[in-house]
Amino acid sequence: MAGKGNGGAELYSTDVMLSLHEAGIDQCVVMRPDAPRAGELAAAGLRMAPEVLADSFRPLQWWRMRRLIAREKPDIIHCWMRRAASLVPASARQRAEVIGWFGDYEELRYFGHCTRFVGVTRDLVRHMHEAGVTAERAAYIPTFPTVDDAPAIDRAALVTRPEARVLLTLSRLHPVKGLDTMLHALAFLPDCVLWVAGDGPILAELQALAERLDVAGQVRFLGWRTDRGALLRAADVCVLPSRYEPFGTVILDAWQAGTPFVACDSDGPRAYIRNGENGMLVPVNDSAGLAVAIRKVLDDKALREKIAAQGHAEYLAGFTREAVTAQWIDYYQGLMAARDTGGAAVRAL
Repeated sequence: MAGKGNGGAELYSTDVMLSLHEAGIDQCVVMRPDAPRAGELAAAGLRMAPEVLADSFRPLQWWRMRRLIAREKPDIIHCWMRRAASLVPASARQRAEVIGWFGDYEELRYFGHCTRFVGVTRDLVRHMHEAGVTAERAAYIPTFPTVDDAPAIDRAALVTRPEARVLLTLSRLHPVKGLDTMLHALAFLPDCVLWVAGDGPILAELQALAERLDVAGQVRFLGWRTDRGALLRAADVCVLPSRYEPFGTVILDAWQAGTPFVACDSDGPRAYIRNGENGMLVPVNDSAGLAVAIRKVLDDKALREKIAAQGHAEYLAGFTREAVTAQWIDYYQGLMAARDTGGAAVRAL
């Protein structure tokens, strides 16, 4: 993983690494030394190779990567997104399967040295096929949530009245996340308080918009949070107003926590949410429609309980940490079997 941010891909990739480590998969992690969770991986006992990305000089990064591959002799090189894939030399394909992981609709040219491809949704796999990837080289493995079982956070700690109806967003503060749509919707919901958990480049812009809409008193900008479980269990509704969202692991976070979920119908939510069954869907950019859907969930106890229960059932049926980790291990072992490695233990990079 070559990124340094705190986005969904960075969080999920490290969650998978930790889970595979617990399952006994030998891994050597190439990650920026200043990546937010590098210390967590090292503390858990994973072998780290921070020297590869110790600086931004690409020729030196490529040289270090070739040396690392020669030293480690991995069976599998797992590239989390295109920046990581760009570090892998073409020669690596001669001794290892090189997996390119798609969490977005990337162009295939960025994964030119990969031999296999994995998408987090079936639609991403369709995207790979349309780009020329054959069926046997593309696979679907979903994400999993890692919401802990912490009790609901005390609302008073977030300057929120006990009787308020709490709405929660969990996302980067970026234009594609549709948080402006959420603020416009909030103007129709005077009894609600919005918790915005996340950071990003448009914080000041969102704060100014809240002032202009006269909803600043209803919004709590919480910054980046690691207590998603406590926030979700204290919220009445989790909202994902994104304009563009290939998947959205926050869907699974809400399902795991049993929190009713409302989303705009971008690609990811549309693939998983059945309106009125396991969540609510409204058109992208429709702030009035978003407010109507939220109000319906807040005012209809039977609907609220239904979509929360159905969402949790969906999570249990196919998106648990154990189930998804097993899929990754089966996938790795299948690749090794195809290469006739004799069933040796998997070594991943």
